[in-house]
Amino acid sequence: MRGEYGKLDKVEMSLWECCELLNNVVDESDPDLDEPQIQHLLQTAEAIRRDYPNEDWLHLTGLIHDLGKVLLLPSFGELPQWAVVGDTFPVGCAFDESIVHHKYFNENPDYSNHAYNTKLGVYEKGCGLDKVSMSWGHDDYMYLVAKENKSTLPSAGLFIIRYHSFYALHKSGAYKHLMNEEDEENLKWLHVFNKYDLYSKSKVRVDVEKVKPYYLSLIQKYFPEKLRW
Repeated sequence: MRGEYGKLDKVEMSLWECCELLNNVVDESDPDLDEPQIQHLLQTAEAIRRDYPNEDWLHLTGLIHDLGKVLLLPSFGELPQWAVVGDTFPVGCAFDESIVHHKYFNENPDYSNHAYNTKLGVYEKGCGLDKVSMSWGHDDYMYLVAKENKSTLPSAGLFIIRYHSFYALHKSGAYKHLMNEEDEENLKWLHVFNKYDLYSKSKVRVDVEKVKPYYLSLIQKYFPEKLRW
């Protein structure tokens, strides 16, 4: 999947166009979202903006963190829900018991492969999460898009995008033995972000046209005008 989507040859569009496109997406794994996706993005971003007014990179990260869900749409390959949303986890080492629906891993050939079923597996202690292969999903796709289009978001912003569905790490504390010092620093920001991602969804709708100029200015600051997807 990384080989296929790493080509970034599907679509060319701006980040804001992608935010609007996401309104066509329904995430079946989300129990409490009957609002358009752009409302969740803006509610997350606005809640962060209220509490962390000086961290504009974090506001933008809140806005764009879920844009990888466009993988569900026909022009992006129309991947099935299970391949796009839900929890992500490392492959190439033992599946931690904190991963949701862990019992089904016993049907995965890696589960009984001695090269992959130990605590470290193919990795070294402290190697850094950047060297760890994660299960494919919307997190990694949006990270690829940001990185390959030369976004100037700080490393903590890219970390949040890439690992916000990695609940075994940021909720259960698993896999910390693979992290390096930069990961440790970035994880602090992911913990901050996660409070807003999970609990910012409200019935109070954000006035899109009112806040749009602010977010367009952030997009211009941290991203090129048109992105390859």
